[in-house]
Amino acid sequence: MRSSILSDLRYRVFKSGNPLYQFIAINVGVFLLLNLLYVIEFLFGQAGLISEPLQNQLMMPASFAAFVMKPWTIITYMFTQREFFHILFNMLWLFWLGQIFLDFLNRRQFIFNYLAGGLMGGVAFILLYNFLPVFKNDAQLSVLLGSSAAVSAIVVGTATLLPDYAIRMLFFGNVKLKYLASVFIILDLIGIAGANPGGSLSHLGGALFGYLYISQLQKGNDWSKIFVKGKKKPKLKVFKNEQPVKTSRTIPNQEYIDTILDKISQSGYENLTKEEKAALFKASKQDQS
Repeated sequence: MRSSILSDLRYRVFKSGNPLYQFIAINVGVFLLLNLLYVIEFLFGQAGLISEPLQNQLMMPASFAAFVMKPWTIITYMFTQREFFHILFNMLWLFWLGQIFLDFLNRRQFIFNYLAGGLMGGVAFILLYNFLPVFKNDAQLSVLLGSSAAVSAIVVGTATLLPDYAIRMLFFGNVKLKYLASVFIILDLIGIAGANPGGSLSHLGGALFGYLYISQLQKGNDWSKIFVKGKKKPKLKVFKNEQPVKTSRTIPNQEYIDTILDKISQSGYENLTKEEKAALFKASKQDQS
C-alpha cells in the first residue's frame, strides 16, 4: 500500500509532466527542507544556525539595496513557506483551481501564469513599499515569502476564464468562481491595513496579472508564447494526378470552442454534452508544449 502511494506520487511529480504537481512538490520540498533542518539544529542546541541564513537567501526583501544583492529572490520567494497553515491553504487552492485551469488551458500557459503572477506580486510589493509613504519606514525590515501571489494569479485567472464555473465548498455548497475570486480580492484589499500588508499587496499584484493575462488570452493574445521558439514553415510540396485525401477534423475550430465557452458561462460546465466536453478537451491539448 505504502509503496503504491509512493510510486503514484513519484509518477505524478517526475513522469506525468503535469506542472501542477511539480510546483506543489517544489513548495512542499522547500517547506520540509527548512523545517526539518531547523528541527535537527534544535535537537543539537543550534536552532537556526543554517536554516535561518538559508531562508534569508530565499525571501525577497522590500529594500531596493538589499534586493539588488539578492535578485534571485523574486523567483525563490514564491516557493518558500515556513508556517504549516500557510503552505496548506496555498497548496489546496493551487490544487483545486490549478486542475480546472489545466482542464481548459495547457501546461505552458499554467507555468507562465504562475511564475509571471508571482513576479508581478513581487514587483508590486517592492515598488509600493518603497514609494507609498505609509510603508517607506518599514521597507528596510520587510520581506516577502510564500506562493500566495502566484496562487492568486491562478485563482483569478481561472475565475476570469470560467466565471460561472461552480465548485462545491464545505458549509457554502456550490460557489461560482467569480464570487470566490471576489472574496479573495476583497480580503486582500482589507488586509492592506492589517498585520500583513506586504502579503496583501503581493496577492493583489498576482491577482491583477491573472486577470490581465486571461483577458488578453480571450482576445487572442497569448503572452506565454514568448517561450515558444519560432518554427520553420514546411516547404510546399506539389503532387500531380492524385486524388485529394479527405481528412477528419480532429481538432475543433475556435468558433465552436467559443460557443462552448459561452454555454459554460450561461449554464455551467456540468450542462455540456459529452461531445462538447470531448471537443473542449481536444482543444485544450492541441497547443501544449
